[in-house]
Amino acid sequence: MNRLVNNLLLFLKGVAMGSADVVPGVSGGTIAFITGIYETLLNSIKSVDLEALNYLKKFQIKALWEHVNGNFLIVLVAGIATSFLSLSKVITYLLETHPIQLWSFFFGLIVISALMVLREIKQWNVSVFIAIIIGVAVAYFITAAVPAETPDEPWFLFIVGAIAICAMILPGISGSFIVLLFGKYEYMMNALNERRIVDLLIFAAGCAVGILSFARVISWLFKKYHNVTVGVLSGFMIGALNKVWPWKETIETYLDRHGEAKPLYEVNILPNEYLAKAGIEPHFLEAIGFAAGGFLIVLFIDRLSVWLKKD
Repeated sequence: MNRLVNNLLLFLKGVAMGSADVVPGVSGGTIAFITGIYETLLNSIKSVDLEALNYLKKFQIKALWEHVNGNFLIVLVAGIATSFLSLSKVITYLLETHPIQLWSFFFGLIVISALMVLREIKQWNVSVFIAIIIGVAVAYFITAAVPAETPDEPWFLFIVGAIAICAMILPGISGSFIVLLFGKYEYMMNALNERRIVDLLIFAAGCAVGILSFARVISWLFKKYHNVTVGVLSGFMIGALNKVWPWKETIETYLDRHGEAKPLYEVNILPNEYLAKAGIEPHFLEAIGFAAGGFLIVLFIDRLSVWLKKD
């Protein structure tokens, strides 16, 4: 009975992690940290090593399963997958019908998340400030340079998956934020909705390679150069706010595979210019409300974290 309850709780933690990672701005790693499974997660990922490969070669499945903490991983991944599949349709619908409100919500999430990440810097010095500036500059220029339409080729989906999964396990920055940064957020949401198995498998393969190749490096950087790493991450989030600004003017369009016109190149404009240039109501007050909602969700998660640590 206790085992069933523990698995159910772990599944729900996976659902919470998946829900966080579907939304750009909130990290599944943060949820893992709050719910007390972060260290177990990292250790389980690190256990996929040469010893595990040796067990696999010898078909010692039971030893392999125990070595990689298989029960923990399978239940957690099932929870994460459940969130991805259930929330993708909701977010795709909102992107099509209420884009300003949704992007405002994301904007608020990322602003407060970046501030929360900055709070984790233990000691401020010149190198930390330089790291923040570099993070801001790199993210801004990437978002400014990367067009709204990026390649749909397998190699690009693979790379995005490999990079996104590394962000997904770090407290403070979400995997979907990276997918958004590379212009593949809506594409992958549609792939989930439409069950485009090939795209999903390629992306998943990138995730598998990324988490096995880079997780140890990122974990090492986080421990060895904590303040500088956190500075870069927070700067990255601040600079990428350029990507989620709700009011944009489309300069150039392209036809997608369904024959619909989609933005290819966009520039940010002020809300009071939006009606004149885009011909659409800016919904300014609603945007403020949704951004505030994003703020409050992250603040709630933060307060929950403090409460759980006290408990």
